[in-house]
Amino acid sequence: MKLHRPTMMKHLRQEEEWDVCIIGGGATGLGIALEAAASGLRTALIEGRDFASGSSSRSTKLVHGGVRYLEQGKMSLVSEALKERDRLMTNAAGHVDDFGFLIPVKRQWARFYYGIGLRLYDLLAGSHRWGRTEWVGKREITNRLPHLAELGFIGAWRYRDGRFNDAELALGLAKTAAQHGAILANHCRAEGFIKEKGLVAGVHVQDVLTGEKFQLSAKVVVNACGPYSDAICRMDDPEHEDELRPSQGIHLVFDAEILKGGDALLIPKTDDGRVLFAVPWLGKVLVGTTDTPVDRIDMEPLAMEEEVAFVLDHANRFLGLQLKREDIRSVFAGLRPLIQGRRENTAKLSRSHEVGASPSGLVNVRGGKWTTYRKMA
Repeated sequence: MKLHRPTMMKHLRQEEEWDVCIIGGGATGLGIALEAAASGLRTALIEGRDFASGSSSRSTKLVHGGVRYLEQGKMSLVSEALKERDRLMTNAAGHVDDFGFLIPVKRQWARFYYGIGLRLYDLLAGSHRWGRTEWVGKREITNRLPHLAELGFIGAWRYRDGRFNDAELALGLAKTAAQHGAILANHCRAEGFIKEKGLVAGVHVQDVLTGEKFQLSAKVVVNACGPYSDAICRMDDPEHEDELRPSQGIHLVFDAEILKGGDALLIPKTDDGRVLFAVPWLGKVLVGTTDTPVDRIDMEPLAMEEEVAFVLDHANRFLGLQLKREDIRSVFAGLRPLIQGRRENTAKLSRSHEVGASPSGLVNVRGGKWTTYRKMA
């Protein structure tokens, strides 16, 4: 079946009961819809806005194991992500690129330190490795990226990872799920739950475009709303306490000329302990991201002034440039659905995911990231 909204809405209203109804049309929800429909389940998915209009289209455009998680000792997370990265390359070859990333270093000890980490990255990838990590000496760096040598860098490690079109892949998942029989409707908002003897038995829905209200009965209802998951949980239980700690990440978009040489750049240590990427993308360069805790969950998050200044400052320091505000071509911001933890710094909170069920039977999928969406589903 084609992803045609009028047709989808017609089928959505006709089915008496669905095997599974998914709330949320981002990477996680679409992945679940595909897996469920491919397994022969009668599957419905509703999304209050457009598919992948939230966090799922506002990523750094990376399909990766997560080099920086090695320093935090999260070997299992990295190993899992590297395997999923390889599966994505196989299953979505037209959406994922094998891409080179440079980590520039200024000191010999740093060359040794990052070299060990990247060798471990290769080792964890095993048969899923995308090429061997290699050292790029000062002469080649000078030829490719003269500004790095001018800033005192002695060379860089080059490793391989994935780059992808997040929004395009999300739409690909939606279309494939529809081909397997799933019914997916965007601009349909969950308003509450149908309950029978205290158990969730369906969803009250409103068509945002027409105002029409209707019900979807389902054996299982899945909450896959990313950073908005706690709000859905409060529809089920008004006493629900937040289990997510959202964090905002922004990206600045510049002209391609700021990064020459064909590879992406990874800045290994920012002032707040994060990594920063500069990634060639659709004829431009994305630079980001931040990790700013937020208390308010906005549908359209906006970059804060201090975030823009932070990314701009680090881009200038590591690219040897003098970029100004007027050089920024675009800015976009997204929210990470991080699971609550003991750490105050959101940059150190886990990017792993959790699947659980409330006492009413509502299935909640929380956390995670694009690379591991299939594993979550």
